[in-house]
Amino acid sequence: MARRKLSSEGTLVLDCEGLSKLLGDDERVVALVAEARRRGMEVVISSLTIIEAVHARTDKARLGWVLSGLRAVAVGDEEAKAASALLMGAGLHGHKYAIDAAVAEAALRQQRPVVMLTSDVDDMTKLCGDLVRLVAV
Repeated sequence: MARRKLSSEGTLVLDCEGLSKLLGDDERVVALVAEARRRGMEVVISSLTIIEAVHARTDKARLGWVLSGLRAVAVGDEEAKAASALLMGAGLHGHKYAIDAAVAEAALRQQRPVVMLTSDVDDMTKLCGDLVRLVAV
């Protein structure tokens, strides 16, 4: 598979799988994040992604170090309402897709171009449309 280049400037968004793979030192994700930074892209996550990615075996020191290099986007009332609207527009239910919707909403607010590392390309396509370039991880 040919390696896709990331845009200069703009934003790289990590969903849960992107953050999990970064925490696990996945070579491809580490390389994509490093390339994004070299190109001047900001690397962000939704604050809810932290909750979704952490588990009992998470190395807390590694988590702290990785998070120190990312910007966590808060989810407040307005962001929650916008994420709910994305869910309704996509015909998805919040019970299953709430965090995906919050991640998508955060991605849509970032400096363009926006690239997202995700394991949920189908769902994120429904939520983001063609406004965010999705890269499967």
